[in-house]
Amino acid sequence: MPVDYRRATKITLALLTPFLFASGALAQPVPAAAPATVAAAGAEQRNAAFDAWADKFSADWVRLSPERATGSQYFSGAEQLALDRQLAPQTKAHRQKYLVMARNGITRLDRFLSGKLDASQRISAQTMRWSLANTVANEPFEDHAFVFSQFSGAHISLVTFMTETHPIRNAADVDSYLARLDQAGARLDEATARARSAAERSLTPPRFILERAQGQVDAFLKPAPGQNVLVTSLAERSARLADLTPQARAAAIASATAIVAGKIRPAYERTRGFLAQVHPKTGHAAGIDRLPNGAAAYSQALANFTGTKLQAAEIHQIGLREVARLEGQMDKHLRTLGFAEGSIEERMRALDKTFQLPAEPDPRPEIIKRYNAMVRDAEQRSTKLFNLMPKSPVDVRREPPLTEGSASAHYSLPAPDGSRPGIFWVPLRGPVYDMIRMRSLAYHEAVPGHHFQLAIQQELQGLPKFRTMRIFGGGSAHSEGWALYTERLAVEEGWYEGDVPGLLGALGSELFRARRLVVDTGLHSKGWTRQQAIDYGLKPSEVERYIVWPGQANAYMLGMLRILDLRDKARAELGPKFSLPGFHDVVLRSGSVPMDVLGKLVDEWIASQR
Repeated sequence: MPVDYRRATKITLALLTPFLFASGALAQPVPAAAPATVAAAGAEQRNAAFDAWADKFSADWVRLSPERATGSQYFSGAEQLALDRQLAPQTKAHRQKYLVMARNGITRLDRFLSGKLDASQRISAQTMRWSLANTVANEPFEDHAFVFSQFSGAHISLVTFMTETHPIRNAADVDSYLARLDQAGARLDEATARARSAAERSLTPPRFILERAQGQVDAFLKPAPGQNVLVTSLAERSARLADLTPQARAAAIASATAIVAGKIRPAYERTRGFLAQVHPKTGHAAGIDRLPNGAAAYSQALANFTGTKLQAAEIHQIGLREVARLEGQMDKHLRTLGFAEGSIEERMRALDKTFQLPAEPDPRPEIIKRYNAMVRDAEQRSTKLFNLMPKSPVDVRREPPLTEGSASAHYSLPAPDGSRPGIFWVPLRGPVYDMIRMRSLAYHEAVPGHHFQLAIQQELQGLPKFRTMRIFGGGSAHSEGWALYTERLAVEEGWYEGDVPGLLGALGSELFRARRLVVDTGLHSKGWTRQQAIDYGLKPSEVERYIVWPGQANAYMLGMLRILDLRDKARAELGPKFSLPGFHDVVLRSGSVPMDVLGKLVDEWIASQR
C-alpha cells in the first residue's frame, strides 16, 4: 500500500501536494555517506551556491504546506510554532504558488546542472528537477483527481491530520490545535468550491465513488459535537499534559466543541448538500479516459508513478505475463496442500478460511499482536541482509474508524523528534481477515520494507534536510518498488521455510500487484467496468482505489522489476565481489530518487567495487 505521503506520512494528498498526479527497531548508527557517490563527493569541489539555493528553495516549498511542516517538524522555534497554527488554503491561487515556484526552480536547477556540482549535489538537483517537472506537467490535469473521494479529500484529510499528526505535547500545542480547528471549516468550503468548479467541467467521480465520500461525510456528522472525533481526540491526548491545568483543559475542550458545532459541522453540511446535488449527474463509467482530456491525464499519471516511458498497452502485457507466471507457481504449491480444484483465488480463499480465528472473543487484538511479533522477527532476520537499520522503532496499529471502511494497509513515518514511532496501519474490517498474507504485508509496510526505507532516509547524516525529509522524492516506483522487492527478498532468503501457506500468501501478494497492472490499465485505457476489474480477482475496495488514483497501482510491480534488474546486473558484473547488503546500501542511503538516477547510482557502485 501507499506510504501515506499520500501514502508516504499519514496526511492525505489533498493536504500534502498541490497536484494528485505529481511505512523498538534495532538501533544502529547510520553512516554519513553512501559507499560510492557520496564518498566521491568529498574529492570534488562542492558548489556552495547550490547548497544555499536548494536549502532556501526547499524551505520555501515546505512553507506552502504548514501541514507538511508540522508532520516533518521541518523548522524550529517561532517559525515552526507559527506554521503549527495554520492550515493551507485549498484554493486555486494557493496551488498556483506551487506552479510558479516549480517553474522558477527548474530554470535555476538547469543552470546548476550545466555547471559544477559534486556527486551528492547532482543527485539532489536531479531529484528536485524530476519532482518539479512533474508538478508542472501535472497542472493541466489537477482536477482529474477528484476533490472528494473515499480515499482522499479535505473531508477526511482534515480529520486525519488533526487527530493523528498534529502533535499534542504541551499546552502550546493545544492552543495551536484550536487555532487550526478554527480554520478547518473554511478549508472544507474552499475544497467544496473547487469540486463545484470541476463538476461544471464534467470532472466528476463515478457515482459509486461519490457515494463513498457521502458516507464518510454522513459518518462525520452523526455524533453530537461533543462526541465528534475532533473533540474526543483532543480530550484524550491532552489528559496527561503536565503544563495544562484541569481548568485550561476543560476550556480547550469546550472551545473545540464550540468550533465543531458552529463552524465545522455547518461546512460539512454544505459539502453534503453539494454532493447530493452532483449525485444525479454522475454515472457508472469508471475510467479516467471517460473525462475530458482523460487519456492524456492517464499517460501523465503513468509517467509520474512508474518513472518509465511505458505506455498503458505495454504495462497491460507485462501484467498478463506476470499473472501467468505467478499463478503457475501458486498452483503447484496449492496442490501440495490438497487444494487442486477451482481458480487460484477460490483455492486461496479456501486455504485462508482454515486459518481464520473464532469470531468471539474479538480476534482483532490477537491479529495486531501477531503482526507485531512478525515485525520483531523480521528485524532479527534482517541483520544478515542489511548494513543499515533504522534507529526509530515501528509499531503496528489498527486503522482509525473514520477511514477503516475504505483504507488499505499503509505506513506513516516516525516523528523526527522521536515523539511518534513509525506506524504500520492495518484496517481490520472483518468479519473475514486476510490471515495467510500477514507476513508479506508486515514485510512490505514495516520491516524491511517502508520502515527501513523511509526511517533510514529520515535519519541519514550528510544529506541535506530536503532529501532526508523527502521534500522532493523519486516517486512511487522507488518507494513501492522497494517495499515489494523486500517481499520477494523474504522468499528468496528462505524466510518461509516450513511455512507453505505463508509462502503462498507471499506469492499471492505479488500476484495481487501483477493483477494491478492489468486492472489499472484496463480501467483507464481499455474501458473496463468496475465489475470487470472485480471479476479479475480484486476486492471492490481495491478497484475503487485505482479508480480514484489512476496509475499509482502500477508503481509496485514495475518498481520491483527495475530494482531486480539492477541487482541482477550488479551480481552478473561483479561476480564474487557482489555484496547483497552492499547493494541494499546503494538503494537506501541515497533516499528516494527517480528510477533513472537509481540506475546511475548502481552503475557507479559497480564501478567502485571492481
